[in-house]
Amino acid sequence: MVLRVEHIPERFNVTTWFLDRNLDIGRGARTALVGESGHTTYAELAALTNRVGNVLRECGVQPGNRVLLALSDGVEFVATWLATLKIGAVTAEVYTYLPARDYTYYLGYTEATVVVVDEVTLDRVRDAMAQSSVRPHLLVLGDVELRPGEHHFDTLVSQADDVLDATPTSRDDMAIWKFTTGSTGAPKACVHPMSSPRLNFEWYGRGVLGLNEDDLVLPVPKLFFGYPRDLAALYPFAVGGAGIVFPQRTTPDRVFELVHRHRPTILVNVPTMMSAMVNHPAAADQDLACLRLCTSAGEALPAELHRRWTRTFGVGIVDGIGSSEAYHIYISHRPGRSRVGSLGQLVPGYRARIVDGEGNPVPDGQVGVLELSGATVARGYWGDAERTARTFSADTVRTGDLFSRDREGFFRYHGRADDLLKVGGVWVAPSEVEHCLLDHPDVVDCAVVGRQVEGLTSTHAYVVLRDGATASTALAAGLQAFVRSRLSPHKYPRAVSFVGELPRTAAGKLDRRALRERDTEGSEAP
Repeated sequence: MVLRVEHIPERFNVTTWFLDRNLDIGRGARTALVGESGHTTYAELAALTNRVGNVLRECGVQPGNRVLLALSDGVEFVATWLATLKIGAVTAEVYTYLPARDYTYYLGYTEATVVVVDEVTLDRVRDAMAQSSVRPHLLVLGDVELRPGEHHFDTLVSQADDVLDATPTSRDDMAIWKFTTGSTGAPKACVHPMSSPRLNFEWYGRGVLGLNEDDLVLPVPKLFFGYPRDLAALYPFAVGGAGIVFPQRTTPDRVFELVHRHRPTILVNVPTMMSAMVNHPAAADQDLACLRLCTSAGEALPAELHRRWTRTFGVGIVDGIGSSEAYHIYISHRPGRSRVGSLGQLVPGYRARIVDGEGNPVPDGQVGVLELSGATVARGYWGDAERTARTFSADTVRTGDLFSRDREGFFRYHGRADDLLKVGGVWVAPSEVEHCLLDHPDVVDCAVVGRQVEGLTSTHAYVVLRDGATASTALAAGLQAFVRSRLSPHKYPRAVSFVGELPRTAAGKLDRRALRERDTEGSEAP
């Protein structure tokens, strides 16, 4: 039976169910998190969560208020996130390497009552607050010299009571803000109630991935991004499993080292890092046999990268797609049953239609825009009624993503509808050209965007080469010929530039807007 909203008790709290329940059923001594300082048990995490919750209440946080985390990954991040929900407040998390102007935006947008920072973010958040009219309490993690109005997180938490009664929240109460990536405009918060993580855990975490008490989950992206946070620091708690948290930036060397040290069973990954890992000079020497699966999401996984990953590491990939608007993953492969080049099938609990420009369903095999329905679809974008009306209708979100579906229910991704380019009167999907280029042995990353040449739209490919490959006009022309030989001739990129890396959002997604705006140096084919 697929869990439905009405199966969740009217009185429901995320932290009580995912964390505190472990103590009630005798799991208090089991490991919940593995971090820099060792293992944290469920009992220890629950006590820390309670102390943080009491501190937040002392700072004036009321149900519905926002708590903004600009905090590196660690046990304190997880405890603060859970404490916020336990007292009925609303979580909001942001990347730790943003410029001050972005923190100014988030301060104003969230109107946070409390902001939690550390040594990494403190100076930039201070600069942001100087430019903002919002004056939240600032809790600072780490050994730093404070200014007036700032408070030591560790001092307050160490003095707080480790007993905390949960606020009697409802399954429908606003609880979690998940921000859009901001690649097409200022990030907006998708508003989710207490019920969303419980439902998606049952549908995807348990129903698709089969999470169990023996799982130890290592996230590649950082915890401000809901995809890895839920999979490493929430969903395992429902079954007595554990997650790994680490504050440093993620690199292939870091991932290999953490796998070697902790031997996780699940790696939560993104295609950009997967590419970096398979292209690492020591990739063939890595022992990843402890992994029972690797998830992939956040951006499209090229078929050739999928094949190279499997050949190199022997670890199965469970590829999928999710969004802030839908809360988490809604289309996914199943472990051991991947169809390379597709994104898998609908996760139980979700419904989908693929429609044309007039909203009419298209036949199997044809490309259209995906409309997704399910109880975890967001209530809307905070503070943006117009965009909410365009995007949401009851429990349905108009994703703006182009998909096709075959007769067996496998979905293929064809890019964003607003990324389509009309070249010579014919529509071209940049993602199709990108995936073709990624099949070339010299290409490790690429992006295709449109540019105006004498008033006409032309395709421009930005290409990152493998180590040892040399950028040249001849190679650029060779890449154009490679695409012409595999796709319809009109789809080849009219220009090719070689770059060291592609711009990406904090969530690791390709930032096409930044790419269009940048001036790129390199070899270009005429």
